[in-house]
Amino acid sequence: MPVEMIGWIAPRVSSEIIPAHGPAFDSATVAETARIHERAGFDRVLIGYYSDAPDGFLVGACAAGVTERLGFLLAHRPGFVAPPLAARKLATLDQLCAGRLAVHIISGGSDADQAKDGDWADHAARYRRSAEYVGLLRRVWTEPAPFDHEGEFYKTRGTYSNIRCHQQPHIPIYGGGGSEQAIQSLAPHLDVFMLWGEPLKETAAFMARVRGAAAAAGRRVTFSLSTRPILAATDAKAWERARAILDKVLANRAGTATPQRQNVGSQRLLQAAAASAVHDTCLWTPLAAATGAQGNSTALVGSPETVARALLEYYKLGATTLLIRGYDPRPDAVQYGEELIPRLRELVAHYDAE
Repeated sequence: MPVEMIGWIAPRVSSEIIPAHGPAFDSATVAETARIHERAGFDRVLIGYYSDAPDGFLVGACAAGVTERLGFLLAHRPGFVAPPLAARKLATLDQLCAGRLAVHIISGGSDADQAKDGDWADHAARYRRSAEYVGLLRRVWTEPAPFDHEGEFYKTRGTYSNIRCHQQPHIPIYGGGGSEQAIQSLAPHLDVFMLWGEPLKETAAFMARVRGAAAAAGRRVTFSLSTRPILAATDAKAWERARAILDKVLANRAGTATPQRQNVGSQRLLQAAAASAVHDTCLWTPLAAATGAQGNSTALVGSPETVARALLEYYKLGATTLLIRGYDPRPDAVQYGEELIPRLRELVAHYDAE
């Protein structure tokens, strides 16, 4: 099947090597970043969720207004907006962008970060809540008549929505998590299970666990995998660039303690970093170690051909969606569109044909 390519959009330019500056929300930055990704041939862009960030629904609406084809993957944390209201908000945004929306359910990996928004549920409860939340979203989007719901976290009466998703039966639902609780709670409910870039062997084993949990519930799930490609004309030059990026990250973090991550996904990336700096052909882990594996933080380093072939190996395992984000976000997105995405699509088409 065709590979789905996802990029990254934020309301201002920043990264591990570019300190955030300017207003927290800059509509011109949103618009230009969206246009760059559309021109580069991305299928979607992820709109992240942070406890101190602008509202992602409005970021998506802003980006949708300046693009025609680009899709949006909106990160959304259950627990702060009641599911029926969230369902209507998501359906409205899907109508606004004429069917270009998907939602990424984030249960939350940090107790401290959840507390910033007033959520005191523990890790296991957050995943049980997400499962109930997704089930209720689907009912609001598809039930032909008012219904009642009573679960562990939500109780509604006479729930019904006049606004439905542009896509039928509803928008795609992405989500993920590295723990066994995440797998058992979410795999039976998601369309796409999202992973960070681990070594191929560990990725295959994790996928098998997710597939098993989904199959036990009578569902089939596909996968998205996220990495940070670092490209240059040759492999040698790409490794030079990678080491320069690591030096900048370390310089920016000088005097700052590396945060200790609660979530299992980050712990898995740190374990990979402790085992080896390089896995497989070009999966590089020191950047994950330097940042405490805060989210998508392992890099694929090399020429466009080398990195495209490395991404193909993840596709062969079942990652039919690939999320790539650069350390210099907008120029890297341009480079991906010119040099990486076309090569990867050719490799995928050839592999599928065989």
